[in-house]
Amino acid sequence: MNWKVPLADVQMGQEEIDAVTQVLRSGWLSMGEATQAFERAFAEFLGVKHAFAVANGTAALHLAHAALGLAAGAEVIVPSLTFVATANSIVYTGATPVFAEIGGADDLNVSATDIERRITPRTRAITVMHYAGYACDMDAISELARRHQLQVVEDAAHAVGTVYRGRRAGLFSDAACFSFFANKNMTTGEGGMVVTQRDDVADRIRLMRSHGMTTLTWDRHKGHAHSYDVVAAGYNYRIDEMRSALGLVQMQRLEAGNRRRQELVDAYRRALRDVRGLTVPFSNSLHTSANYIFPILLDDASRRSDLIESLKGQGIQTSIHYPPIHLFSHYRERYGYRPGSLPITEDIGTRQVTLPLYPAMSDADQADVVAAIRQALAEDPPAVRPADGVLRALRDA
Repeated sequence: MNWKVPLADVQMGQEEIDAVTQVLRSGWLSMGEATQAFERAFAEFLGVKHAFAVANGTAALHLAHAALGLAAGAEVIVPSLTFVATANSIVYTGATPVFAEIGGADDLNVSATDIERRITPRTRAITVMHYAGYACDMDAISELARRHQLQVVEDAAHAVGTVYRGRRAGLFSDAACFSFFANKNMTTGEGGMVVTQRDDVADRIRLMRSHGMTTLTWDRHKGHAHSYDVVAAGYNYRIDEMRSALGLVQMQRLEAGNRRRQELVDAYRRALRDVRGLTVPFSNSLHTSANYIFPILLDDASRRSDLIESLKGQGIQTSIHYPPIHLFSHYRERYGYRPGSLPITEDIGTRQVTLPLYPAMSDADQADVVAAIRQALAEDPPAVRPADGVLRALRDA
């Protein structure tokens, strides 16, 4: 479908074209200089010791959980309101995901209180996901982990640029994972990054990323080695040079893009605050969000399909983030979860809708989204309606 206002949009320009062209002309397409430069730039941006570019965000999550030694018999506490890769990556190691509740209608992140209720002698780790770019309560979660001697993984796929208590998301765990999928705040098409402050974890990730080999093809090409050993059963999770070149350019766009996202989120909040029938989560957040998506909650779950279809009819794309993982067939059949297992998460899962949000979104596009929501929820449309003026009128209301 040719959307008038898409859910997300990729911002690319001549710089990305030039960067990829330079790689193609170099003749070296697998991991090499561009990847090393991308890893250094990302590590410096976060302030983290080790950063490893990988094929995608799911690969990053798998490497993080595997490098922490998770295996059969271990339990990992994880939110259900996240993309399925967060839990799948735990399953890959043989460990068991144990789903925890979110905080509530204003906090769609995993609840530290509920995490604590689910700790057992088999619990080895906690995996959090910073929903929509809003940081989890990492003070409470870090204290839980310290007290119970648990490891922590951050799924920061939504949170590149999120700041919590003066530090960037990705610095509050034993390993953290980022996604650069096509709809993320910065993109390489496919791609991801796993980061850690721990030297031992970094050593394991370095090996596992590329078949457990002690040297890389790039090392041998540069004459730093002539052979290799295989010391672990690793994976082929390497990124390529074209994607790393894209990542380097996209990093230069990230902070300006995130600032624009914040402007749009602030405008959405002002424009929707008097619309009956919906609420906007994270109204009490005190931390800087990357604002990857803009979620709303309908008061009445039965109106969701009609709202989505109404906006679709006007060329406005929406989505749902997310159907709860514990209700998917695989997780119900394998782990015994049933409806009612996580009532707060399940309630939110029926009422949540994601509205369009991306840096290139114009005020006019956003005004059309707001007007369409008002119409769909039987609100009177605003009186002023040349596109750019609508949102301005709503902002000043």
